[in-house]
Amino acid sequence: MAYFEWGDDLSVGNSLIDHDHQRLIALVNDLHTATTQGEGREVVGGILTELITYTRAHFQREEHHMQAVRYPKLAEHRRLHQELLEKVLELETRHKAGHVTVAAQVSTLLRDWLSIHIRRADKEFAASSAARGLGSTYPGERALVQPPGAKTRMP
Repeated sequence: MAYFEWGDDLSVGNSLIDHDHQRLIALVNDLHTATTQGEGREVVGGILTELITYTRAHFQREEHHMQAVRYPKLAEHRRLHQELLEKVLELETRHKAGHVTVAAQVSTLLRDWLSIHIRRADKEFAASSAARGLGSTYPGERALVQPPGAKTRMP
């Protein structure tokens, strides 16, 4: 059984953002699996690097969409993203300094943060967009999933 499992209750109704969340969850699970097999110290550096890179890209996509639809709580959401990145970067620094408990701390931090952040902040954004008639599709998403030449409607 996975340490952190994806479920319908985590879906925000947007295929791109849901895919991002699933990838982040997979990284958390990879790290947790390595930790339980006694290999956490060996793999945590690589997973942290990938996690930081992927998380930054995900946050950029999410915040770009929020800005495009004029989400009223963008600044607050951006602050939450920054807080997580700071915590993860601090754990990366601790890992590089040789602290042995970093892998378990990263797994726990991200499992808890992703679960709460998705269920609260991201779902609040999805609900706000839906209530304003904007839906949850990112600008450009239809262009990625429709045949070439198909017309796209931007919110």
